[in-house]
Amino acid sequence: MFRSLSGLTTRGRCLLAAGVAAAVCAVVLNERDLLRVAVFVIALPLLVALFIAASRVRIGASRKLLPERVSAGSAGEVELALWRDGKLPAGEVLLEDGVPYALGSRPRFVVERLPHGRVIALRYPIQPMMRGIQQVGPLRATLTDPFGLCEFDRELIAHSRLVVVPKVVSLWGLPSGAGIGAGDDGSVRLRAGQGETDVVVRQYRQGDDLRKVHWRSTARRDEIMVRVEERPWRGGTTVLLDHRAAAHHGTGPAASLEWAISFAASVCLHVRRAGHRVRLVTEHGKPLADVPGDGGEGYDNVLLDALAALQPAHQRDLTTGHDPAEGQELIAILGTVSNQAVTELARFRPRGIRSLAVLLDTPAWSGGVSAPEHRAAATEESAALLRAAGWGVVVAGPNTSMPQVWADLCRTAAGRGSLIGGAL
Repeated sequence: MFRSLSGLTTRGRCLLAAGVAAAVCAVVLNERDLLRVAVFVIALPLLVALFIAASRVRIGASRKLLPERVSAGSAGEVELALWRDGKLPAGEVLLEDGVPYALGSRPRFVVERLPHGRVIALRYPIQPMMRGIQQVGPLRATLTDPFGLCEFDRELIAHSRLVVVPKVVSLWGLPSGAGIGAGDDGSVRLRAGQGETDVVVRQYRQGDDLRKVHWRSTARRDEIMVRVEERPWRGGTTVLLDHRAAAHHGTGPAASLEWAISFAASVCLHVRRAGHRVRLVTEHGKPLADVPGDGGEGYDNVLLDALAALQPAHQRDLTTGHDPAEGQELIAILGTVSNQAVTELARFRPRGIRSLAVLLDTPAWSGGVSAPEHRAAATEESAALLRAAGWGVVVAGPNTSMPQVWADLCRTAAGRGSLIGGAL
């Protein structure tokens, strides 16, 4: 009863105060009719509160995210299910779900009469613009009696976790001879025969140089096998992502960091689905994800979840002190880097193993013009240093499409790969 009285609305409190005042006036003026009216006015909110306490209306709800993992910029949906227990009828129910600003406006629903024994389904859309781990909720309900005299707030559902993954674009093709010198997991070491050196072979992949076909192994295994020139340390491709705050420009979804993360996600998924093992590391070589080239969608989610939760680092410059790829092929996605950092990164990379880099012209993300003749001098210097060290380099701006960057990177890799192969 006392709990019900604490839920009196402004209307209920005013009505109760008016009844008390009318009762006092009726006693002073000795007006019985006014006293009857005062008793009725006082009794009305008390009876409503007693009615709510006796009804014992229990409201239940559930929340379902459709889907639980959504891409940034894509539309999702939240489904709410609402039901009640109790014999007496329930009044109006106001529902409000806690939605972060990044997911859109906060939804509100009004259910005038919540039926007994039947589930009411409610839906509302969400459209996250930024990747990250978002919390949806809590879901709160405000119950009001038919007269609007009492209302009570209840928390029906706590928070639900929504993973907003980076946007992934479709890429086409692979660097010519991808995997050569990188030590793919599928490489096989065979002894060619007495007097010959050991040969490392693997299955032929589209784009491999036909001059590297090992015919003896092909005849033995009844499938085309190609030579791998050297025994690698570990197999696969390493994608290095520079996520330092000082290396990027812009804010929100249009920031250069978000472009780099989206491109890294696209490259990782594209290379993994082509059958390559993928390691995703930070600019300091710290591993974020390591997934094999085979397997289902669950491995894609491991990569995407790691990038969804990634926050900008606060280091001023890129420092590795070792080969971040550990002998694998390397695809580095870099922001603004100093010449010293570029020199150190290239110094630890062994010659003969493919090294590719996408340099972001980050000042262009601050509103500058993204054209070759307007690129920042620091970007051009970094690109020149990497090319001199044997790297394949592509410079990207905010208006450059990711499929075009990847296509240019593949062409650069083909040219660098032939030069490296000739040196070997």
